[in-house]
Amino acid sequence: MFNPTRKIITVFLLLFLLFFSLLFLVSCVSNRNSDVYYDYDHGYHTVLKGETLYSIAFRHGVDYKKIARWNGIRKPYTIYAGQRLKLSPSQATSKTYQAKSKTSSTKRTSTSKKSTTKNTVTKPASKPIKHDWNWPTKGAVIRTYSSRSGGNKGIDIGGKIGQPVLAASSGKVVYSGNGLASYGNLIIIKHSEQFISAYAHNKKLFVKEGGEVKRGQKIAELGNTGTSEAKLHFEIRYKGKPVDPIKYLPKN
Repeated sequence: MFNPTRKIITVFLLLFLLFFSLLFLVSCVSNRNSDVYYDYDHGYHTVLKGETLYSIAFRHGVDYKKIARWNGIRKPYTIYAGQRLKLSPSQATSKTYQAKSKTSSTKRTSTSKKSTTKNTVTKPASKPIKHDWNWPTKGAVIRTYSSRSGGNKGIDIGGKIGQPVLAASSGKVVYSGNGLASYGNLIIIKHSEQFISAYAHNKKLFVKEGGEVKRGQKIAELGNTGTSEAKLHFEIRYKGKPVDPIKYLPKN
């Protein structure tokens, strides 16, 4: 005898199983893609097509010059898809450095015991090169910078889709694309050996890698790629580490 209730339950169970099977497959693909470029156990990054040394350094929060040094890469820092890059000094290098440090510290201790009358000259720390910064777009800051682990690495500026995004300072475009997860259409500009700035979630990008830009030049249109709302995520990094952009931008 035909039982419509039983048939409905069967169809519902099949749809339920199909839904969770699809979720499982998506998660597997996502995990596989993330493992392709980064070996979390050994601290290596395998270069993907379209990546630059600067975008890799930006992704991992490391100074690009350090990655270049650890991998013997010289200017203009050309890398290739499939290339495996160290993201930290090798263990052997670290051990050698530690051994040298212990030896030198022992020598300094014995020397200081023999003579305590010599004056110690401390070299002043190098100061960041000053730049003239402009606001990259018009709008209210809807999320501020946080130095906490997992916090916002820059500021989020609310706005309308399509409004101009401007270069905050003059420099060279070292990345223009959408290869960094959660940043959407992203532009990274190198201003000096110390400073870079980043502009995320754009609708359109108007500059290409290798191009020079002037402060105030239109480089993109504000959008919502990689996010759920129209905004510009803006970062300034000093020696590879995020800093609070508000401390560098002029007061409104």
